[in-house]
Amino acid sequence: MSDRAERLTELFAEAGIDVLLVTDLVNVRYLTGYSGSNGLALIGPQLRMFISDFRYQEQAAEEVDDSFARRIAPAPQGLLDLVGEALPAGELRLGFEADHVSVNQHQCLRAQLRDDVDLVSTSRLVETLRAVKEPDEVARIKAASALADAAFERLLRERIVGRTERQLALALENDMRQRGAERVSFETIVAAGAHGALPHAQPRDVEIREGDLVVFDWGTELDGYCSDCTRTIAAGDPGTDARDVYELVLESQLAGLQAVRSGRGGKDVDGVAREMIAASGYAEHFGHGLGHGVGLEVHERPTLSTRSDDELQASNVVTVEPGVYLPRQFGIRIEDLVVVTDDGCEILTSVPKQLVVVD
Repeated sequence: MSDRAERLTELFAEAGIDVLLVTDLVNVRYLTGYSGSNGLALIGPQLRMFISDFRYQEQAAEEVDDSFARRIAPAPQGLLDLVGEALPAGELRLGFEADHVSVNQHQCLRAQLRDDVDLVSTSRLVETLRAVKEPDEVARIKAASALADAAFERLLRERIVGRTERQLALALENDMRQRGAERVSFETIVAAGAHGALPHAQPRDVEIREGDLVVFDWGTELDGYCSDCTRTIAAGDPGTDARDVYELVLESQLAGLQAVRSGRGGKDVDGVAREMIAASGYAEHFGHGLGHGVGLEVHERPTLSTRSDDELQASNVVTVEPGVYLPRQFGIRIEDLVVVTDDGCEILTSVPKQLVVVD
C-alpha cells in the first residue's frame, strides 16, 4: 500500500498539488486497505493520514496499512472537519477528487480550511494507478473469475428449459456465494429470446422456452476484486439465423482478443471487432463499447469504445464483449476477461465459447 501512495505522489507535480484528499471509498481502499463505508485519506510526500469515525475504529486498526496514521471522528458526519488540522503548516495546494466530491462537500471543506490552503480540482489520479494491476491483484481477479466460471458450468449441467430467468439468476448467485464469493459484482443478467435484445435486461419471472437463446452476464466479487463474463447459450436448437449471428459475434470477439496488446488504443481495438459486425450489416445492432477495465470495480479504466482515448498498458485487465441485439428476435453477447500483455493478452475466462445447446 505504501508503494501505491508513493507512486501517487509522483503525479502531483503535473496535477499542480501538494497533497491529495481521497474521498472515493474504492480509491481509499486501494491506497490504505480499508474496506468500510466511511473514510477518507490524505496523501502527500511526507503525509499518510487515514480518517474514519468511531464505528470503524477496530476495523481500521486491522485493515489500514501501517504507514498511515489514523484519526477517528466522534461522529459519522465529522470526517471533513478533521482534514484541516491534519494538513501540514504553511501554504499548500490541496487536491480533491472532482469526480467524487459534491458541491456541498466542497463548500463545507472550503469553510473549514485555512486561508493559505488552495483547493485544486483533480481527476482520476488514483484511477490511473488502479488501471495497471499488480501481480496480486491479477491473482485475485483470476480467482474471482474461476469461482464464477465454476458456478456457471454447474448451472449448465442442470435443466434450463422451464425454469424462469429469475430462478436461473438466483441459482447462479447462490452458488457463487456458497463457493465463497463476497457478493455479486453487478446484478446478474439472464435474458431469453427477444428479451436478450436488451443489453442490460433484468431477469423476469418468465420461463425459458425450447429454442430460446439465453444471455447470461454474471460476475462475482472475491477478496475485493471483481469478475465479469457473458455467454449466450441455446435452450434447444435456435435455428439457422441465430446460429449464423452467433458465429459472427464469436468471430468478432476473437478478432477483438487478437487486437489486444500493450500500446494499442482502446478505440482501435474496439474498431477491429466493430468493423466485422458492421461489414455483415449489423452496425446499428452493436451500440455499446467493446470492453472496460475490471478490478476493485467492475467498470473502471481503461475503456475499449468508439470514444476511448485510453492506450492499453501491460497488466491492464479488460473485458472484450461484442454483441448483436435484434429487437423482437434475440440478443447475443460473448465476453471474456483478459490481462493485457506486451504482445497480446492472457484470457482469464475458462468457459467455452462455442455455442452450447442445453435442455
